[in-house]
Amino acid sequence: MMFALFMVVILAFTGLVWLLDVVLLRKRRAPGAAEPVLVEYSKSFFPVILAVFLIRSFLVEPFKIPSGSMMPTLLVGDFILVNKHTYGLRVPILNNTFFEMNHPKRGEVMVFHYPKDPSLDYIKRVVGVPGDVIEYREKHLYVNGQPLEVVYDSDYSYVAPGLNQISAKRYKETLGEHRHDILIVPDAMTVDGRVTVPEGHYFMMGDNRDNSNDSRFWGFVPENNIVGKAFMIWWNFDDFGRIGTSIN
Repeated sequence: MMFALFMVVILAFTGLVWLLDVVLLRKRRAPGAAEPVLVEYSKSFFPVILAVFLIRSFLVEPFKIPSGSMMPTLLVGDFILVNKHTYGLRVPILNNTFFEMNHPKRGEVMVFHYPKDPSLDYIKRVVGVPGDVIEYREKHLYVNGQPLEVVYDSDYSYVAPGLNQISAKRYKETLGEHRHDILIVPDAMTVDGRVTVPEGHYFMMGDNRDNSNDSRFWGFVPENNIVGKAFMIWWNFDDFGRIGTSIN
């Protein structure tokens, strides 16, 4: 959000300088005189900044995964692309929808502004949509009273912050139309609860169920906080094999 605001400021500044030159300054310069440096740079950068701003606002925006809350689907260091128009076109910065299209569906991976601090962007999986009754009990997820289909896949270990070795179990979970991997740490404490998702809100959870700061702790994500749908890993410096991987 802060980057979008910065781009708007720079875009407005360079555009105004260019416009001021066209309307006023150019007429006052002597014939053949060189353009002021500020005018020259503004004319050069304005079209580039405008193109980047439009692409990031309405088409796709890149993000970097900063934590392991979405493991094993997304790893720390993954650079991902987010579709900005899947859930409708939104006014930059204000984030109000002005052209409604689709709504988030269960199982989709979504980027959103953290409700408690909108300057931060979070990424989690959509678990509950408006009207759903979500229950998490003894490390099992229930949607509208029905337990999700979960199948054991393999053991999984990773190094958490602080160089702690975590031993987890990897499962295949089916949520909506999505079959994805989740991690469960058998001996980790769990937060159980049952909630009903209110209208215009979504319940989000990380795939790394025992190491994710999500809706179980801070509540629902309002419609206006949605950024877009994550759809592809476009870069990873540590594992080139992940480049081009679709996010399911």
